[in-house]
Amino acid sequence: MKVKIFKIRLSDEFIYADQKVLDRFLQENNVLKYETAFVKEDESYWSVVLYFEESKVQVSEPKTERYSATQEDLSQDEMKIMNSLKLWRSEKAREKSLPVYLIATNKELFSIAKYKPAKKEELLDIKGFGKYKIENYGEEIIEILETV
Repeated sequence: MKVKIFKIRLSDEFIYADQKVLDRFLQENNVLKYETAFVKEDESYWSVVLYFEESKVQVSEPKTERYSATQEDLSQDEMKIMNSLKLWRSEKAREKSLPVYLIATNKELFSIAKYKPAKKEELLDIKGFGKYKIENYGEEIIEILETV
């Protein structure tokens, strides 16, 4: 397990850049635990301590636009894929004792059914899919897409 500390300065001059660095790190690593503290000195800021493992999935530079679809965008064949994905999601949620939307939202499933990624790394192109979901569910989703 590794440790990384971030300083999120609250002034308009720094907050967006600091947040962007933190967001990128969160996207690229598997965070196991975190701690936060508000520090009030000459300059107020949030201190964020992350305990993490480096992720197995390699991320290329994020695309400016990620795929997103709605139910209205889907053809009849894509709706069959969607139904299979919903069934898988329900089973996975029951198995993990989680609400289904934490596995994947309907919008994410619509987008997967529409754009049919061929490799789990291509799931990064789906809006709402990051490293955690890809590592935990990517292979199963690709398998569903190959069989339906």
